[in-house]
Amino acid sequence: MSDDLKKAALQYHAMPRAGKISVEVTKPTATSRDLALAYSPGVAEPVREIARDADNAYRYTAKGNLVGVISDGSAILGLGNLGALASKPVMEGKGVLFKCFAGIDVFDIEVNAQSPQEFIDTVVNVSPTFGGINLEDIKAPECFEIERVVKERCNIPVFHDDQHGTAIIIAAGLLNALELQGKTLPEVKIVCVGAGAAGVASMKLLMEMGAKRDNIFMLDSKGVIHEGRTDLNQYKAAFAHATEKRTLEDALNGADVFVGLSGPDLLSPEVLLTMAEKPVIFALANPDPEIKPELAHQTRDDIIVGTGRSDYPNQVNNVLGFPFIFRGALDVRARTVNEAMKVAAVEALRALAKEEVPAEVSAAYNGEVISFGKDYIIPKPMDPRLISVVSAAVAKAAVDSGVADLPYPEHYPLQSVADVYGK
Repeated sequence: MSDDLKKAALQYHAMPRAGKISVEVTKPTATSRDLALAYSPGVAEPVREIARDADNAYRYTAKGNLVGVISDGSAILGLGNLGALASKPVMEGKGVLFKCFAGIDVFDIEVNAQSPQEFIDTVVNVSPTFGGINLEDIKAPECFEIERVVKERCNIPVFHDDQHGTAIIIAAGLLNALELQGKTLPEVKIVCVGAGAAGVASMKLLMEMGAKRDNIFMLDSKGVIHEGRTDLNQYKAAFAHATEKRTLEDALNGADVFVGLSGPDLLSPEVLLTMAEKPVIFALANPDPEIKPELAHQTRDDIIVGTGRSDYPNQVNNVLGFPFIFRGALDVRARTVNEAMKVAAVEALRALAKEEVPAEVSAAYNGEVISFGKDYIIPKPMDPRLISVVSAAVAKAAVDSGVADLPYPEHYPLQSVADVYGK
């Protein structure tokens, strides 16, 4: 970041009031009777009703529209393990996105945990507060086991966004890019650089949607993940090949897809030239991608490029997913986020990118003319249709797959966040 942007970011977070979120009161508190209803003695009545039937918590408290954004600070953005307290600006930021895009309330919780088990126990113990839990910025490989166990022990949606949110957006963008390039997921050779939470989850979801394991080559900091290595955890080992390939150069020769979830400038123009015709490049390292889009386009004219940045076309941005996935899950009181719901989100995002873009979206992007093509393979984050399309698809998938406690709502699909507040 430039010095000006750094100063502006600190000023933004500090003034006129520290932080980015607050708690709002949703009921009148102007009279003594209001206070008698809000607290003692009136509050005793919903307490008794919830003690009688736990589902009444959804009727009498904010639980049904409340998500816990919870982190141990062990993998903050691209900054690493800086501790729980340092993760708080990110968790508050997540709360801003939940509220602005999907009308969902958030409590952020930063946990000082000495072990994965201590973190798991903390999350499970506070889970009755929430209608869903968004795990965030937890390092791999611990994040896989943490999410698995928390999901098993809770009966509300638990979603590690660094894994599944990233995977959903990558899958939606990649499927559309391959369609434009005249290719299909089962036939393409995919190289993924980065074997952490996002890389593993993304490749697993792509396999769920048709990619062949034999066509996926994953690399970590030591090179290609192959069967001869003895340093692999179980999550990396699931992608190990019997292969002579050892380097990125080896893996990318003839490959159709590059997915970068690693670090800056790892993909050189010389290696890019060895890929198959009409390749797809997702250089998602932030803030500096594995190859700059300008350089990639200078090197080849038959490519589609996506990044994690908002100042380039085809931004792979998790905000396209998690607010609307939780919105749909909460509205049918889903007990989990399963594969059917993830796939539904992918397909909804794919379809929306092919729809005619309304003028208000173009206006939000300086009047840019936007239509499905090589520079627009995935919806823009400011598209107001996301809440209706993605939330509805996720809610329906939850109901159809048997993990919802409520039927598909009559008020769906939602048209805007105003519909959420008006419920």
